[in-house]
Amino acid sequence: MAPMKYFYELTISSSPHAHSPVTTRTIMRDVLIALLPALVGSVYFFGFRALMVTLVSAAACVFFEWGYRKLMHLDSTVYDMSAVVTGVLLAFVCPVTIPYWCILIGDFFAIVIVKQLFGGIGKNFVNPALAARAFLFSWPVVMNTWVKVGFENAAGVLDTADVVTAATPLSAMHQGAMPTDSLLNMFLGNVGGCLGETSTLLLLLGAAYLLLRRVISARIPLAFVGTVALIAVLFPQGNDPLAWMGAQVCAGGVMLGAFFMATDYVTSPVTKWGQVIFGMGCGALTMVIRYFGGYNEGVSYAILVMNACVVLLDKVGLPKKYGAVVKEGTKA
Repeated sequence: MAPMKYFYELTISSSPHAHSPVTTRTIMRDVLIALLPALVGSVYFFGFRALMVTLVSAAACVFFEWGYRKLMHLDSTVYDMSAVVTGVLLAFVCPVTIPYWCILIGDFFAIVIVKQLFGGIGKNFVNPALAARAFLFSWPVVMNTWVKVGFENAAGVLDTADVVTAATPLSAMHQGAMPTDSLLNMFLGNVGGCLGETSTLLLLLGAAYLLLRRVISARIPLAFVGTVALIAVLFPQGNDPLAWMGAQVCAGGVMLGAFFMATDYVTSPVTKWGQVIFGMGCGALTMVIRYFGGYNEGVSYAILVMNACVVLLDKVGLPKKYGAVVKEGTKA
């Protein structure tokens, strides 16, 4: 009997060949879920205007992305939810009293100027939300009006004329003094500041979710926060080192920046050592600006500067190519 012949049909398609349920949309969905505790906290501390500013910002970012790509005859990308995340993060780093016209300008700058003009998602070289925040400081009074915490002083949904303003913990710390707010209040978020960055506890809850879901790794946040803490302990400006360290870590945008901004896939390094150096650079620049800058917060500018260094940092820790010649007569 003649041997039977078996024929197998092999279909070859273009890469990538590995399939995963993880998509840009699922990642952005997880980020939004992680930001929910801080959003709820912002409404509790600052009133329902915090929610309205966030919703307006998110909706405007989606509209600007849809409009730009429609105008340029490009495929719509609003369904990946990256524009929603940008809008929420921009709102989080603004005061609750920001006028709606101002947040709309920031949304346009973030989506059209920083993101779409560079080719869309994955091609911007700096974080869009932070770049927009830096641009909005063209209106310094608007961006430096802080509300005293409490529903009795909650900012109105449409009008903010009656709110009572108050200094943030960073205002005192910029002068080398401990803030009047207790560390517990700063940890819980019962202090003045940007609407989404005040509660260390709620931001850590969201960060834990992202870590458990493996959306982010701990390298950049730990290097960022650890560097801030180390510099604060070594140079406490005449204050109790541990109390000063706690205040520097909990005040301002350190937690929001470390876990939600600096970990942005597009604008952070991919190599492990590059990520560590990136986080350390963000922490060091944050403290340099806080100590010596004219502005009392340095998180946003520190991350933006390090975003511009990612191309160089990605060369740190690159694995050697298999078989590549290192020296004449030797192989890697």
